[in-house]
Amino acid sequence: MNEIGGYDIEDLEAGVSATFAKTITDADIMSFAAASGDNNAVHVNEEFARTTPFKGRIAHGMLSASVISAALAGHLPGPGTVYLGQNLRFKAPVRPGDTVHATVAVKELQLEKCRVVMSTICTVGGKVVIEGEAVVMVTSSARRLAERAASAQQPVSVSESGEVL
Repeated sequence: MNEIGGYDIEDLEAGVSATFAKTITDADIMSFAAASGDNNAVHVNEEFARTTPFKGRIAHGMLSASVISAALAGHLPGPGTVYLGQNLRFKAPVRPGDTVHATVAVKELQLEKCRVVMSTICTVGGKVVIEGEAVVMVTSSARRLAERAASAQQPVSVSESGEVL
């Protein structure tokens, strides 16, 4: 693990997984609409949303998918993870009050680049609502050790007055 509690690439293997759950509230939907500028009536206007095939308001797809980001950054690989890419397929709506369970699992390790390909699935009540794949960059204990060794071997320059440069 790295110094902030995230997994290094050397700690991971295919099949390792983690899940994070969040209940999507009405306040989350309204805050996301305000922050993103996405004020689509299917998200913010119950009267209009009742006239759609969804028969009521639904959460923004990207709000629902953000639970994946929380699973990656907070759990696996965890702190220090950098998102590089994500593909998503939205399979079913998420409604206010639904609890989204995001499960992320290691599919492939790219050791030389410190990248990990992760499967990403969100479910509500056991039903898949989002599926996809993420690529993330993670930390490396081997790289940290190599960098420490290299910096320890760096010559130190001292000026004529004795000041370290």
